[in-house]
Amino acid sequence: MKQPFNECAGFKGASSRRAFLTSVGAITIAATAAIGEDEEIKHWSKEPAKEQLPVINLGDYKVTRLIAGYNPIGGHSHSTWHMSVHMREWFTAERTAEFLIHCERQGINTWQFDYTDKTVKAIRIARERGCQIQLICLHAERPTDVSLKEVMKLNPIAIAHHGGVTDSLFRAGKAQQVHDFVKKVHDHGALAGVSAHNPEVIKRIMDEGWENDFFMCCFYYVTRPREEMLKQLGKVPVDEPFFESDPEEMTAVMRSVNKPCLGFKILAAGRKCWSRRQVEDAFRYAFGKIKRTDAVIVGMYPRFSDEVSENASYTRKYGKV
Repeated sequence: MKQPFNECAGFKGASSRRAFLTSVGAITIAATAAIGEDEEIKHWSKEPAKEQLPVINLGDYKVTRLIAGYNPIGGHSHSTWHMSVHMREWFTAERTAEFLIHCERQGINTWQFDYTDKTVKAIRIARERGCQIQLICLHAERPTDVSLKEVMKLNPIAIAHHGGVTDSLFRAGKAQQVHDFVKKVHDHGALAGVSAHNPEVIKRIMDEGWENDFFMCCFYYVTRPREEMLKQLGKVPVDEPFFESDPEEMTAVMRSVNKPCLGFKILAAGRKCWSRRQVEDAFRYAFGKIKRTDAVIVGMYPRFSDEVSENASYTRKYGKV
């Protein structure tokens, strides 16, 4: 089975792990697991970044133009069930904490996350070890979600309404629920954002003059309704649609908006990760199409190569302001 991360990553970590286990010979399973925990991330650079990442203003905060994403940590691969499980199991709370520390070491100062038991534990571990990475929480006040009051205990700088829920509520004629969410976030003392996959949602919010502080804008309209695709194309894809023309449409909207926009899925959920050149081209495209006051959110799975330092280097190269 093809995995969209193989060539991009090179399976560097897996090879080093096999070599290590061969060299030590027969040891107990418990010892192997403990050693493997460190071995999996030993290819990460231990040197702090020598050059700062470019930043944008998000309210009174300085936010790097590369923000670490959450989806691989939560096991949301947007590809296959196996890949989702692979990611979720690898990203333990301990590894997630080390990931945050590594992001900060490489110059990334902000993490967009979902509130889960694992992320709360990872944040606690990271902070105990001196990590001061800023937090942007994706939330939606669904019945299964914790309260905004509980989220605020983590001291996020911002809370954004979940994009998939945003799109669904707008289609159902319930946009006011999203607007009310923005007001509640402000009442709790955090910056308020709205995430969406549909460019028309962003346009409507701007036309109506909402008081949100920023947008999260998906490069791909993956929540496009089945009926809309049938009408436009006469057919529908299996699972989520990633159409080549979508980034052009969303980035045009981002450029027209006078608020900071955080673009996400710039790598099409791993579909643009077959080579490092392809990854670099995606970063070049993204920064060339968005405003200087915008940033990108990128989910990373640094199991096989140091994607954190690699992506930070692309941001320094193409994201200068």
